[in-house]
Amino acid sequence: MPEDYYKILGVEKGASQDEIKKAYRHLAHQHHPDKGGDEKKFHKINEAYQVLSDKDKRQQYDQFGSSFENMGGQGGFGNAGFSGFDFGSFWEQAQQQGNTSSAGFDNLGDIFEEFFGGRRTKKQDLRRGGDIQIDVEINLQDTLSSQERTFNIYKNETCGRCGGSGAEPGTKLKECQTCRGVGQVQEIRRTIFGTVAHYTVCPTCKGEGNTPEKACNVCKGEGRIKKEEKIEVVIPAGVDSGQLLKFKSKGEAGKRGGAAGDLYVRVFVKKHPTFDRRGDDLFATTNILFSQLALGDEVLVPNLGKEREIFLKVPAGTEPGKVFRITGKGIPRFSGYGRGDLYVKIQVVPPKKLTKTQKELLNRLRQEGM
Repeated sequence: MPEDYYKILGVEKGASQDEIKKAYRHLAHQHHPDKGGDEKKFHKINEAYQVLSDKDKRQQYDQFGSSFENMGGQGGFGNAGFSGFDFGSFWEQAQQQGNTSSAGFDNLGDIFEEFFGGRRTKKQDLRRGGDIQIDVEINLQDTLSSQERTFNIYKNETCGRCGGSGAEPGTKLKECQTCRGVGQVQEIRRTIFGTVAHYTVCPTCKGEGNTPEKACNVCKGEGRIKKEEKIEVVIPAGVDSGQLLKFKSKGEAGKRGGAAGDLYVRVFVKKHPTFDRRGDDLFATTNILFSQLALGDEVLVPNLGKEREIFLKVPAGTEPGKVFRITGKGIPRFSGYGRGDLYVKIQVVPPKKLTKTQKELLNRLRQEGM
């Protein structure tokens, strides 16, 4: 286990630079090899002084311990490269300590993202309001035309007193002294490759970059308050079950004037007792008489549109189970161009009871070979 540099020099952790220099000179004079001192001990004293006498190195040492030198000082991220980092030695050391997880291998994705693809989060992103999702159930009939729907949603809305600024009227916003208006502060993180500069949200201003001289009495500096709002949206014609509709800026209000989130409405279409929807097409079944099937006729078939029934010409000799296609009587396409089709299956249902006359006619037909 590495020795404590402060103990090597015989000083307290809060020692000043002058105290560290004085201790080093005394020990170096005492243990110098030219004066008969221990060479290994002299080397340790020199190593400790090289770290503690340097302001940046001492700060990293106080935060991460003596391992910072091995991890970042010899070509790790501290020097913007991988050259000099011994993965084998590091992994072996981590295994000996039984701490391969804390060594950082569980978070390689986060580390690479921070170093190669990381970016400072924009203040606008931090202030943006959250998204809201709600579900709505409609009838199949409602998909034929656009529908206006109203929802009462309890959500964050812009504070009316401060107008979203978070500051009490008559007062101003001042620059955050912690982050100097940036909204983020830099912290040094230890990784398997060394020390990495990582940006995090400023704890003082919560990423805003400024703070109110006096917080609004209503929203307490948030710039928004919770209340119920009536929201009107239009559900387009042709919407299908399970479809998610996005309504921009109708979600939660942003913090201190930030952009509002979005509202997502997931639509569920109820099953219809007569029609089966498949994409933009409708399928239905209609019952006709045997005589209509044999002789041909114009029969009424169900329709989902304004005309609840439409005429379908059935040719003579049509076979039972035949499907007829009626163009343009399906569901309007969500793109707004055209409509699907209606498919009608012809079905013959025999009567449960026959009159005396019907029986006689059917017997005559059977005698005629029908």
